[in-house]
Order: sequence, then structure tokens, then C-alpha cells
Amino acid sequence: MSQLDTRVPAVLLRIDRNPFHHGTLGAVRSLGRAGVEVHVVADSAGSPVTRSRYVRRMHPPPLPGASADEILAVLRRVAGHVASPAVLVPMDDASAIAVARMRADLAPSYLLPAMPAELAARVADKAELAAVCASADVPHPVTLIPDSPERAADDVRRLGLPVVAKWSRPWLLPAGSGLRSTVLVRSAQQARELHRRTEEAGSRLLLQAYLPPGPNRDWFFHGYADHSGAVRAGGPGRKQLSWPRGAGLTAVGHWTPNPQVRAAAERLIGALGYRGVLDLDFRRCGETGRYHLLDFNPRPGAQFRLFADSADLDVVRALHLDLTGRPFPDGLPRAGRAFVVENYAPLAALRPAPNGRELAWYARDDRGPGRAMWALWGRHVAGRLRERLAAPKPAQETRAAHVPHPTPGAASVSPADNPTDNEKASS
Repeated sequence: MSQLDTRVPAVLLRIDRNPFHHGTLGAVRSLGRAGVEVHVVADSAGSPVTRSRYVRRMHPPPLPGASADEILAVLRRVAGHVASPAVLVPMDDASAIAVARMRADLAPSYLLPAMPAELAARVADKAELAAVCASADVPHPVTLIPDSPERAADDVRRLGLPVVAKWSRPWLLPAGSGLRSTVLVRSAQQARELHRRTEEAGSRLLLQAYLPPGPNRDWFFHGYADHSGAVRAGGPGRKQLSWPRGAGLTAVGHWTPNPQVRAAAERLIGALGYRGVLDLDFRRCGETGRYHLLDFNPRPGAQFRLFADSADLDVVRALHLDLTGRPFPDGLPRAGRAFVVENYAPLAALRPAPNGRELAWYARDDRGPGRAMWALWGRHVAGRLRERLAAPKPAQETRAAHVPHPTPGAASVSPADNPTDNEKASS
């Protein structure tokens, strides 16, 4: 018998256009295997998720940049095709922010955690995050917000090169602009040029002290804060391999006990009164040993299935259980368990995993998405190679080290869960 109430369907919502978002597939499988009817509101063009046996139906998503009324209209239309109420699971920052703001309008068609309407937007905003961390006594890299191109150049000199530049609300970046959510700035002129594009970017430019990467410095924490504020499921994880290397999404991660990371996460959750699924990114400072929070993503991270305990409880199942009034099963952490994204770390997917492993795409009981991913990935790589060969070489002084990162992290450092999410590709 399923632990979950299978009479209550789930609707997964993702506004960003990212066919390689393996977190969406993880949520489909987690709920579908428990017997829950799963509907997906996301772009289905070429997405391997459509090949999953656990998807009941794909629905057209709101357009990128859709207004609140347009998103609400889409969700109300979907509600007409599912049993009400359904558990609604936002899978990207734009979705999480919009849904939190319209929680009252979505009832009674959807079940959602109860928290302040603007809290998701506050924690996802990179400019607000520094203040949030200060109020909760959680370390955060030194962050400056220049008000002019010349001030941006001055701030770069003040912080010392290289500097991390981030747009405070990366989900607002226009498609096709060439802007990245996070960039490693290597000159004052580069900072000036970025600031001049503030209006185009749609949010403020932040300059942040760079925390160098190193062994065992990149960490993440996934969890679910239930109706009482208690943290259920999830845990701390260590990023062993990222893509791109040193500054990208988690290609290989391990469930690794870390009392300091857990304590910082729980302190932040308690201070904010946060409720729901969360994905936090940390980087340990090599000089002080302190863990600095880089990102707070108010939704599931793409590698959330790493933290499936001995009762197979993960953050998405915890959400469904809590919102339907079901008890949480007693499970034990599976420390040492690995998560591997095969297209970014194919060799790691073949090595022995004595403590268990979850693959992002391949599953014995759901082979279709894995096959579709490799076909799509081959076309994607070939297309990117053609673009690089055709593109003119940029001038040395203006060339930026781009860090694809949906939900960017300070110092470029907490790469997004998927490299194509915004080219970032979140979490």
C-alpha cells in the first residue's frame, strides 16, 4: 500500500524552457512510483520527460515572461483536467514565486504550503539574500550593488579581481539576450559594460567577493519544511563534480553528513518562517572554514532524489504527505549515496557505487527518458559545436568567463541544477 494518498494527483509546473531539466523527471518518477497521478505543465518540445511511463498528461505551459494572470489562467485550465484539489509542485524559481503570490487564488483547486506570499521572491532575489543571511547569522559573500557603471568599476577594484557578477532576479533575463545569470568578471571595463545592460536584464546587478573553489568546498542542502516548520527529508550533500568543471550544476554529488551545513539551513528556515521545499547552495571559505550561503531556491533542486532515505522519502514525497495530512514514514539516511547526471559524467555512471546510486536519466522501470536524452543530447552538442565554430572570437579585454547557473551562486559558485536553464538551466 502506498504511503501517499493516491486519490490526490500532483501537477508539476515549470515555466523555463529547458529540455534537460532532470529534476522534473525525478519528481515525475518519485510521485508516479508511489501511485500518484502526475500531470506536467512544461514545454514538451523534445523533452525526454514526455517519454516517462509515469506522466499521465503533458500540458502547455505559460510563455516565458507570462503575467500572473496568464499563469493563473493556465493553472485553472489544467485544474479542469485533474481531480481537485491537486498538490502543485513548482519546479523553477519563476514558477515558485508566481505560485506563492497567488496561493489564495489557486485554492481550492491546488494544495500549497502556507507561508507569506512574498517570501519565495525574497529568498530567490540575490540582492535580498544578503540581508536575509545577515538577519539569520548565516555567512554570505560580501555583496555590493552599484548604482552606475562607474560605481561598478570602483566596486570591482574594491573587492579585488576576479569578482562574481549576478543579476538579482535571473528568472527575468530575456531569452536570446546573451546575458548570463552569473559571470566571473575579470576587469573593471567588463563590470561597466554589464551594468549598462541593467534595464535589459530587468533587475539589479550585484558584485560579489569571489570564493575560490577547492576540494570539499561546494555543498548543498535539500529539505522540506512542514506545516510546523520542522525539516523533513533531504539532507546535506557534497558536490564532487560539476559541469562546467568548478562552476556549474551538480554532475556527481554524495549524501554527506555535515552538522554545520544542516545547522545553518535550519537556522535560516526558522528565522524566515519558511514552509515548503527548498534547495540551498553553500561554499566553504578556504581561509575561515565558514560555509557561505550562495543560493536559496524555493523549490526542489534537480538532484533532490539523492536524498531518498531507507523509506524512499524525498522532499517531493514529503510535500505530498504533509499537504494531504499523511504521516511521515520512519526512514534512515543513506549517507554516501551518489547522484550522477550521465550526460555530464558518463564515467561516474559506470563506476561501482557501494553505497547506492541514483542516475538522473536512466531507470530500469522507466527506460524511455534515458534513450530520448541521449538522442537529444547528441543533437545539442553538435549544435553547440557548430555555433562555436561559426562565432567570431571576442576581444581579449571584454571576454567573460561565463558561469551557466540558473540559480547562480556567489562566486559563480553554486551552479544551477541544469546548465541550460537560462543557460543557466534552479533546483
